[in-house]
Amino acid sequence: MIKIQNASKSYVKNKKAVDNLDLEIKDGEIFGFLGPNGAGKTTTIKMITGILKIDQGDILIEGKSITKKPVEAKKSFGFVPDSPDMFLKLKGIEYLNFIADIYEIDNIKRKKRIEELTKKFEIYNDLNNEIESYSHGMRQKILICGALLNNPKNWILDEPMTGLDPKSSYDLKEMMKEHAKEGNSVFFSTHILEVAEKLCDRVGIINDGKLIFVGTLDELRNKLKENKSLEELFLEMIKTS
Repeated sequence: MIKIQNASKSYVKNKKAVDNLDLEIKDGEIFGFLGPNGAGKTTTIKMITGILKIDQGDILIEGKSITKKPVEAKKSFGFVPDSPDMFLKLKGIEYLNFIADIYEIDNIKRKKRIEELTKKFEIYNDLNNEIESYSHGMRQKILICGALLNNPKNWILDEPMTGLDPKSSYDLKEMMKEHAKEGNSVFFSTHILEVAEKLCDRVGIINDGKLIFVGTLDELRNKLKENKSLEELFLEMIKTS
């Protein structure tokens, strides 16, 4: 479970990139975080994961404060950032072993988990190549494998489908469903509203740093009194907020 408690972040004085955000991502659900470019999605995710310092408020992950107990909080989530261009000089296997060392995964478990994940995402045979030689999609896959290596309770994914081929995108969505079904949480941002419509139990819509809606698609339809697709409803919410 992830609880965002009145969290705010500013990059420049008197302009909040995220403004007093109050949100709970429950166990057993897939939560889609939606908003136009610059709305505050990635800033929110960077606050949740401790990459950015929260100006005010707090964020709890499994009851652990990301500000007061960051190491404990970070042990209970896996994170995929919006850019896969990281650790480019490492070989794929070196990167995954580095992540396994951080989470103190023993050799037997890590070997099994690395093989399982990288074969699923079809990069097993590329693990001895440097990440800088990978395509964009392969870089995305290696980061996803790293994020899921310790089987964390909470998945935090920033635009995770970007660059994935259709099979890998399908496999990831099925894994997200299974993870939530087992009582865990999946929090992901996306611009692909069709994916969110089919996949999410609830969605949150953020615009200009403010959360303007949280709920199910049916609740959004009831709010706007229109039986439209999520894409149409999203555009209407953004226009009127």
